[in-house]
Amino acid sequence: MRGMFFTIPTLLTWARIAAIPLIIGVYYLGWTEPTKNLVATAMFVLFALTDWLDGWLARKLNQTSAFGAFLDPVADKFLVCACLLVLLEQGRVDAIVALVIVGREIAISALREWMAQIGASRSVAVHMLGKLKTTSQMVAIPFLLYDGVLFGVVDTRWWGTVLVWVSAVLTIWSMVYYLRKAIPEIRAKAR
Repeated sequence: MRGMFFTIPTLLTWARIAAIPLIIGVYYLGWTEPTKNLVATAMFVLFALTDWLDGWLARKLNQTSAFGAFLDPVADKFLVCACLLVLLEQGRVDAIVALVIVGREIAISALREWMAQIGASRSVAVHMLGKLKTTSQMVAIPFLLYDGVLFGVVDTRWWGTVLVWVSAVLTIWSMVYYLRKAIPEIRAKAR
């Protein structure tokens, strides 16, 4: 039991959670705005890449566990929600977008918990819509954190804003999808 908390994949997942105060803390340092943005972006990208790496290592090293499967999406949600709050404070994302994304994460996490308790977790398993939503968030957030012109051509604020709105739409769409999958199971269990 104790070993599952300290495998390499699980430690990488814990690192994503530990990164949250570091990314937020960057904006409280006395650095220039472009330096803060660059450091926060680099940290987000580095820690977001651990999401892929921990899954790959868990399979490669045969260190998959129920705890790791639980902690991995929790770490992702914490990281995304914390960065959205930073972006909201910086005036780079609209409050409605942050509310939709954070609210959906809470609602779907609660739904998955409930479905697991009634033995119907397969009905709310991860779907392609959820993966597209996550991908658009993971590209939008570093663009919005960077908040500049990349390679002299890419306006990251503009592209990040477009992608975060795409993410908000996918967020609602995927939530409706999961709710539609769950309702028949809930009705069946209520009888």
